[in-house]
Amino acid sequence: MKILPGIDVLLRRYKRLLRGRRIGVIANATSVSSDLRSTVDLLVAQADLQLRALFGPEHGARGDVQDAITVASSVDEATSLPVYSLYGPDKKPTAEMLADIDLLIYDIQDVGCRYYTYPYTLSHAMEAAAEHDVEVMVLDRPNPLNGRSIEGPLLEASLRSFVGRYSIPVRHGLTIGELAQYMNVEFGIGCRLKVVPLEGWRRRYWFDDTELPWVPPSPNIPTLDTATVYPGTCLIEGTNVSEGRGTAKPFEFIGAPWANGRELAGELNARSLPGVRFRPLSFTPAFSKHSGTLCHGVQVHVINRAALRAFETGLHVVAAFIKYYPNDFEFLSTSWEGRPAHFDLLSGVSNLREMLLARVPVAEVVRQWQQPSSAQRTALRAYLGRRKQYLRYA
Repeated sequence: MKILPGIDVLLRRYKRLLRGRRIGVIANATSVSSDLRSTVDLLVAQADLQLRALFGPEHGARGDVQDAITVASSVDEATSLPVYSLYGPDKKPTAEMLADIDLLIYDIQDVGCRYYTYPYTLSHAMEAAAEHDVEVMVLDRPNPLNGRSIEGPLLEASLRSFVGRYSIPVRHGLTIGELAQYMNVEFGIGCRLKVVPLEGWRRRYWFDDTELPWVPPSPNIPTLDTATVYPGTCLIEGTNVSEGRGTAKPFEFIGAPWANGRELAGELNARSLPGVRFRPLSFTPAFSKHSGTLCHGVQVHVINRAALRAFETGLHVVAAFIKYYPNDFEFLSTSWEGRPAHFDLLSGVSNLREMLLARVPVAEVVRQWQQPSSAQRTALRAYLGRRKQYLRYA
């Protein structure tokens, strides 16, 4: 059965819901139909619809801005519509931005991982919509990492940030539409929310099972392979090791100028981590950390994605760097003044960094939050129980 994303289903079956509405759209490069036509362009082409404004998340409404760069408000060249930035001084739509809008449509491909800014752009928009009596419509898209697998600890409340606002696991196992409903109820947003569902999607599907074209959700998630390892190797972002930004394989190439690739690959392969192997390599990032400097490290090769435990794999990579390069390896501070280390904001666990620095084995680290009496285990059980009522697909 052909999988249809929410935009296809909307225009085929529910277009009547748009008539007479003043519409704003939160979009980016992934906002396309199953035949790769832009959601924005499709809506503009409907003569009986009133599209009033676009809203751009991180990387911009057309996906043309690099990582962590502030996006300015502008005018969209293709449509002449105003584009309001939600990745600058305002991460939440203002009253002025919503003054001429009574329906806010969100259509962006998620990566199925807690540390990603797009779901929190959505949550901020939902909060603003609730305050200004604007309806929100989420056009659902697949969870690219499947809708079954749950992985990693839940975010501790003290570590909330724009890369993790809510207490959910690293891999949450929800589509963006399901996550929107979960956030709306469980975190008390309370906006008027409608989700236009996918057609034909099943929870067991990875993105390449859908036969939909892959459009990079952001400049550094170029392929499904990248998204598959991202829940683990994004942790490297919180260290002085390159996570491969500025290379052909971001989040798959991991290294530093002072590292030894053969040493790291040997150590990591000796750990016999499920579903993954490591190959020594050298690379020179074109931008970001160690830009223009030769780095040595490993490429992460996924051998069996069903067996892969990406988050734990990321912890093992960090532990290997600490073991071999204790005088060179560092955890980085966050760019948010007065906040915990960036690694803590990503991992969501306040004592994880200290345990790794103390050389506590990764297996013991994981065991601590998985044992029945732990707060993390209790929180996970509660999450799994609540999550069930928001699952829309077989």
